[in-house]
Amino acid sequence: MKIAIVGTSGAVGQEFLRVLAERDFPIEELVLFGSARSAGSTYEFCDKQYTVKELKHNDDFKGIDIAFVSAGGSVSVEFAETITKHGTIMIDNSSAFRMDKDVPLVVPEVNGEDAKVRPKGIIANPNCSTIQMVVAMNVIEKISHIKRAHVATYQAASGAGAAGMEELINQFKQIAYNTDITVEKFAYQLAYNLIPQIDVFTDNGYTKEELKMYNETRKIMHSDIEVSATCIRVPVLRSHAEAIWVETERPVSPQEAKDAFAKAEGVVLQDNPAEKEYPMPLFVAGNDPVYVGRIREDIANPNGLTFWVVADQIKKGAALNAVQIAEYLIKEKAI
Repeated sequence: MKIAIVGTSGAVGQEFLRVLAERDFPIEELVLFGSARSAGSTYEFCDKQYTVKELKHNDDFKGIDIAFVSAGGSVSVEFAETITKHGTIMIDNSSAFRMDKDVPLVVPEVNGEDAKVRPKGIIANPNCSTIQMVVAMNVIEKISHIKRAHVATYQAASGAGAAGMEELINQFKQIAYNTDITVEKFAYQLAYNLIPQIDVFTDNGYTKEELKMYNETRKIMHSDIEVSATCIRVPVLRSHAEAIWVETERPVSPQEAKDAFAKAEGVVLQDNPAEKEYPMPLFVAGNDPVYVGRIREDIANPNGLTFWVVADQIKKGAALNAVQIAEYLIKEKAI
């Protein structure tokens, strides 16, 4: 296949290169695109050097089968028509099209079929925190319908891109050497701190990130589920963690849930409290699956279940999910 990556120099763009290589994705030709600033840069992929082309409104996407786009919402909106006009499938990592009724919002383990119907030639990659949550919750949904969910997220610096990770690393160095702390990417110092704000606040007191988890979950799961989220930035480099409480139509026992998680696609069950075995961001970083542990009854709700979910934000939360969408389309001959 002829594949393009738009936004190659960013954290997710770089992860696209790694994931495509790791999974031996069937690439006949690879084209890299970026801004005027990054044009001319070279990157290695499968022992070959590739030069980044400047993204322009022209016919460069003619003949390209799939474009993985991770260059920000404004770029996605501006170039969507240019990318798709010759039949290229645009798999977009920004929030620009996620709630567009004519753009499927896809997590392959949950609603892969949706990717087959794409009137605009665009498939949206969900928000990173939503992806890992719905992968886990869909396992429970298959047992008993989830009426509502509460989630507290513990989101890594990588959610703010390469600059966010760099700022966190630099802050720890600055603290160690007792120099001035640089705060640019985040509202406050993140090192040794938690920031209970991701994205801007809206009129109802929730941030946009928290409302994404509400709206995107309902669209992906084709559900009337109610989701209340509190999203927190934590001084972790690249894996998001979530504490999730679900209320189901009938009680789901912890053992029933564990059995289902153990068999679920894309999930690793890591739940052995007696031996202190549970998912942690430090050990999940760089891995593909969504890890689930700390499964137990919600003692405040007779129909409640609570569990802990961890996944690599750059992989499953971004690049990997997009590549898995493409793999699904190839498998289903839907390209």
